[in-house]
Amino acid sequence: MKRSDPIIVHEGLQIPAWELQERFVRASGPGGQHVNKVSTAVQLRWNVMASSIPADIKARFRRRYGARLSTAGDLILEASAHRSQLRNRQAVRDRLKQMLAGIAKPPSKRLPTRPTHGAVRRRIERKKQRSEIKSLRGKIKTED
Repeated sequence: MKRSDPIIVHEGLQIPAWELQERFVRASGPGGQHVNKVSTAVQLRWNVMASSIPADIKARFRRRYGARLSTAGDLILEASAHRSQLRNRQAVRDRLKQMLAGIAKPPSKRLPTRPTHGAVRRRIERKKQRSEIKSLRGKIKTED
């Protein structure tokens, strides 16, 4: 994996490498003395609003992940789970790829359905039973 590799979600959707900014920072966690010397954590920054992905995918991305975007429209992902910079780079790129794959396909239209005749009949029967129970709660009429 070179620095200039694009992120390919599927054949028609990819993010060119020039749209991605990677920054390497020091990570906390396992690694002993190594963790204090080497910047293994990766911060990936991608400006969604200025990207070259199609407008409908941008809109779905903003709808689902809008809370994670900065005011400028940047998405910042960070990975520091692994001890090596290369594995953290791969992890953060895979996470972005999964996010895009989840919204790449447009949601299917909802087909309106009707309740079955049996379901309608059972519902009305339950309503009648409930009505009967409630009507029995009234005052008792006494004949003189």
